[in-house]
Amino acid sequence: MSKINIPVSVLNLAPIREGQGTKEAIDSMVNLAQATEKLGYTRYWIAEHHNTSTLVSSATSILIKHTLEHTKSIRVGSGGVMLPNHSPLVVAEQFGTMATIYPDRLDLGLGRAPGTDMVTAGALRRSQNDTVYTFPEDVQDLLRYFGPEEVQGQVKAYPGLGTNIPIYILGSSTDSAYLAAKLGLPYVFASHFAPRYMEEAIQIYRARFQPSQYLDKPHMMVCLNVIAADTDEDAQMQLTTMQQFFLNVVRGTQMKLQPPVESMDEIWSLPEKQMATSMSSMTLLGSKDTVRNQLTRFQELYNVDELMAVSYIFDEGKQVRSYEILKEIVDGK
Repeated sequence: MSKINIPVSVLNLAPIREGQGTKEAIDSMVNLAQATEKLGYTRYWIAEHHNTSTLVSSATSILIKHTLEHTKSIRVGSGGVMLPNHSPLVVAEQFGTMATIYPDRLDLGLGRAPGTDMVTAGALRRSQNDTVYTFPEDVQDLLRYFGPEEVQGQVKAYPGLGTNIPIYILGSSTDSAYLAAKLGLPYVFASHFAPRYMEEAIQIYRARFQPSQYLDKPHMMVCLNVIAADTDEDAQMQLTTMQQFFLNVVRGTQMKLQPPVESMDEIWSLPEKQMATSMSSMTLLGSKDTVRNQLTRFQELYNVDELMAVSYIFDEGKQVRSYEILKEIVDGK
């Protein structure tokens, strides 16, 4: 069976499942990292979210360190560090320290959104200025902090200097596509919750890409929802966990990750269904053959350089199985 020749990686928002506490959710995050490492996934990224009682991904760098400690070879990184919330120097020092302990295993994905509501963003904010607008300068600062001695200014990151930690620009609109292209950096689009501008962002990034010391050609990554199972019917059943997750977002409620249900019809209204479905429309769903066909079609259209998969599946064994099926598909098994 022919390969779909593409590296696959993992994004984890580190949700708390119904019946779990925060420690169990962190343990689940590590367990999935270990399982996907064994399956041969390229990288394992952890998100940043704040004031969200259903996710444990607020102190992202600490979770990354914890995951590095409990894995051996998989690259671990941020999907992403939300730069408006952090001083670039502090990020450089934290990641520089981790890169010193775990060389050549760290990625730094950077986002320009705060990863929370505006009140919480105000509580997180490192200054009274709107640091969303300094994102391009902050990225440049980080590139410098990780670079060689000769490009440094008076303030340097120790450790961090000379670590050359790979930086990835994250985006859910077209804004970051322009920046990633201009700086010659890899670009990651968040199709798993904001698919609307994906096609346009991919086109902008590729058309405007300027080769740099970091990349000689564009490296386009896309994050998709993936729910793969042994049968189409089981995948449809597992899908209801993700549907409840997005319904949470639509309603602004904070329910833990829920087990699958027989039918969503009694849970959501038609407008809620439409909103949740539009947010999660970029989903590979079904049995191995079904997902293979969907991914083949996706690659015919977009030919991305790397796929990052997020899987909101309640049963942890079925979640690992979903990642196993996806890896078998790209390996041509």
